[in-house]
Amino acid sequence: MISIGPFFVLFPMLGKLRKAEEPLLSSYLDSFLFVVRLSKHSGHVLVISGLLLLWLGGWPWTTPFIAATFIVLFASLLFMARAFSPTIRRLRQPDHDRVKLVNKLARSLYIYMFVLFVMLWLMMMKPALW
Repeated sequence: MISIGPFFVLFPMLGKLRKAEEPLLSSYLDSFLFVVRLSKHSGHVLVISGLLLLWLGGWPWTTPFIAATFIVLFASLLFMARAFSPTIRRLRQPDHDRVKLVNKLARSLYIYMFVLFVMLWLMMMKPALW
């Protein structure tokens, strides 16, 4: 819940980012960055608890939904590292195209939410992929 839930706060914030004046813009960007960091660190807990459940549950690593979940997990880590922080840093600079960068943040947010839901679906439904 901590990995996915805080991102829902960001959807209404995207519209405010497009119109915010400079003092408020910094506040919104700080909030956005906090949510990204919170999700990153809660992802560490998710991986550790997943490995613990894998070990205690006796599931082999070759189980299709486990392998697919780890592939999606590592892809999401790579995506998150490049999707949010660099764009937020560029938004803090004085010369930037705010609409273009906020649209990029929105696109990244939608993609990341989709990836998280795919991972959640794999862990809950345990599909026989192969």
